[in-house]
Amino acid sequence: MEHEKFHYKTKEELKAKLEELKVTLPLSENLDVLKRPVQIGSKTAANAIAIQPMEGCDGTADGRPDALTLRRYDRFAKSGAGLIWAEAVAVVPEGRANPRQLWIHEENLADFQKFVADIKETCIRENGFEPIVIMQATHSGRYSKPQGTPAPLIAYNNPIFEGDNPISSDRILSDEYLFALEEKFAEAAKLAERAGFDGVDIKCCHRYLNSELLSAYTREGAFGGSLENRTRLLRHGVKNAMDATGKDFIVTSRLNVYDGFPHPYGFGVRPGAGTEVDLTEPLELIGRLHNELGMQLLDITIGNPYFNPHVNRPYDNGPYVPDEHPLEGVARMYHCVGTVQKAYPDLKVISSGLSYLRQFSGNLAAGAIEQGYCTMAGFGREAFAYPQFANDLLHTGEMDARKCCIACGKCTELMRAGSTAGCVIRDPEYLPIYQRDVQGKK
Repeated sequence: MEHEKFHYKTKEELKAKLEELKVTLPLSENLDVLKRPVQIGSKTAANAIAIQPMEGCDGTADGRPDALTLRRYDRFAKSGAGLIWAEAVAVVPEGRANPRQLWIHEENLADFQKFVADIKETCIRENGFEPIVIMQATHSGRYSKPQGTPAPLIAYNNPIFEGDNPISSDRILSDEYLFALEEKFAEAAKLAERAGFDGVDIKCCHRYLNSELLSAYTREGAFGGSLENRTRLLRHGVKNAMDATGKDFIVTSRLNVYDGFPHPYGFGVRPGAGTEVDLTEPLELIGRLHNELGMQLLDITIGNPYFNPHVNRPYDNGPYVPDEHPLEGVARMYHCVGTVQKAYPDLKVISSGLSYLRQFSGNLAAGAIEQGYCTMAGFGREAFAYPQFANDLLHTGEMDARKCCIACGKCTELMRAGSTAGCVIRDPEYLPIYQRDVQGKK
């Protein structure tokens, strides 16, 4: 088999392919819905476009934003997006996914204060409004690599990932460690608030630690088995972050509602049904976050970019050829996002999975909002490739196909090579980095 290529020049061609596949996507011509302000607690996003947390792996050894980090967020600040969801920031050094991952602590707080202030000042100067800026607080768990070599800290052994070479049991995190980690999320939230962020994301996606715990059916003790136990770190981390910060500070999560792995190693599925989507448990968890803890904003995603990337970021080129058309993957994403939004209409839900549609992603973003699939449209890879996309959507009503992400996967290849991530095709800063670190050219 060969990779399916996105070759649709017109919306009519795209719609014809969707009809052929018997796939439904909420497309709309009314892009004015993207201009709607979104109220999140006491704060207001100037429009319904969000930039998703896209990690550049380009901080300093002690966790500060470095030159490429600052360059990227300057571009995001100029983009016109109403909400900027800043990338993963480690809450403990051993939980960093790479030696250049951002990591917030008391010693570098001033750097983060300047970082956030610069984003807001740039956006005000360029666009006339102050964006909402969220900090993603993370523990990378299975994907921890703080010194550049794998140093996994896992919730449980998983044969899907580990095969015949299981990770040593001494790398399984103890209940004692996880109880202490609940407080680390509170400390990170306090630092984020002091840095000037408008909110914090207790990250629970893409099989990093909090996300892996959601499927810890085989784990014993306080963090495994029952849904109550498997969601403990997330719920307590959220509660502690809320208790540690002011009433106007947003506490949210980027949440995997479906992993794409069968039970007992996947969340969002049921026993005996393979990888079929079943959102019973995710909806119960979201109900607790929203109704019991008062969470007002949630960013929904699915899949694992390390193992089944076609699930959360359908592509034209990738590490394997999926057994489905990429548009079917986009449709699955919007089924999951829409199910959450329709179950909790008062919750502000951010969508994912837009970039594959290139110049038509604005039509999907608008249609998803218009038809109640989400409240805000979240763009990830697109922001690497085409950082001015939001202003183009908001002011011209269209995106330039010549500037769009082409779902080639080269930004991910850079990450896998231990390099700094960016768009190799559209951003000339990253082609020489790709040639050096991926292709081995001097």
